[in-house]
Amino acid sequence: MTGRLFAILCLATFAASPALANKVFVSNEKGNTVTVIDSKTWEAIEEFPAGNRPRGITISPDGALLYVCASDDDAVRVFDTETYEELYTLPSGPDPELFVIHPTGNPLYIANEDDNLVTVTDTASHTVIAEVPVGVEPEGMAISPDAKWVVNTSETTNMAHFISTDDYQIKHNVLVDQRPRYAQYTSDGSKLFVTSEIGGTVSVMEIDGSGAPTLVRKISFEVPGVLPEWLQPVGAKVTSDGKWLFIALGPANRVAVVNAETYEVAKYILVGQRVWQLAFTPDEKYLLTTNGNSNDITVIDVEAQEAIKSVQVGQQPWGVVVKPSD
Repeated sequence: MTGRLFAILCLATFAASPALANKVFVSNEKGNTVTVIDSKTWEAIEEFPAGNRPRGITISPDGALLYVCASDDDAVRVFDTETYEELYTLPSGPDPELFVIHPTGNPLYIANEDDNLVTVTDTASHTVIAEVPVGVEPEGMAISPDAKWVVNTSETTNMAHFISTDDYQIKHNVLVDQRPRYAQYTSDGSKLFVTSEIGGTVSVMEIDGSGAPTLVRKISFEVPGVLPEWLQPVGAKVTSDGKWLFIALGPANRVAVVNAETYEVAKYILVGQRVWQLAFTPDEKYLLTTNGNSNDITVIDVEAQEAIKSVQVGQQPWGVVVKPSD
């Protein structure tokens, strides 16, 4: 076989190879399991036990480890993303709900809802590095792109707390509307969005060069035929180009599509019942929603801004994260 023919055959084989799928992991709060979905077929391929009341869920930067907040176990459970075997637990403080991981994979910053703390856990030594007192009922967690700041939202205090990752001290507090649930930075770190479930708004903060926030806008929502009290912003995701912000509106069963530059709502996408958290696939082609009362996820085509698929999962899905294909 000539070298040229061999090269042609290799190219043909490569071209014919199917695209590798991403794995989607969904925590089922009431079912006490994690459902695994293949992003190529959009079918559930596995479901495994994940402790008691699994909620927050994330993946290590290398894709090898799945971290799950087992809220009623007062621990973070750690699983192999290929075998789904539970490897060990990490100390988390009481009632861990949501967390974020440092871009290096260490440490993990955990909101402890019942103890008014953010716990900082070393993922290598499996020890607690620090405990940061915050407001009442901490939930939402975000980390700035430069990893210099961790933001916690406290549901009862109605504040976003800006914690320095250098010394674990709160440097800034920003009052937002009632019951803040989630915080999300833009990829360039210039803005932060905080959802307020009962307030029915999303607070927009501009972030200066030092990391300090300034509240500049509040986004509100209105859907014909939907009671205002059902418009409850929870999960949020912004595209990497900073153009589009997607907001899960809880019992309104809608995802709001917001122009992240003008802050105007462009449209509402009908999804499953009680939409809670959101996650992009790595290429941002799809946005996935967890729908707690219909026990499914909705797959949204990001470019078309339309729902295209519903996938049944376990009982009361809460969190969702996507592992890139190897």
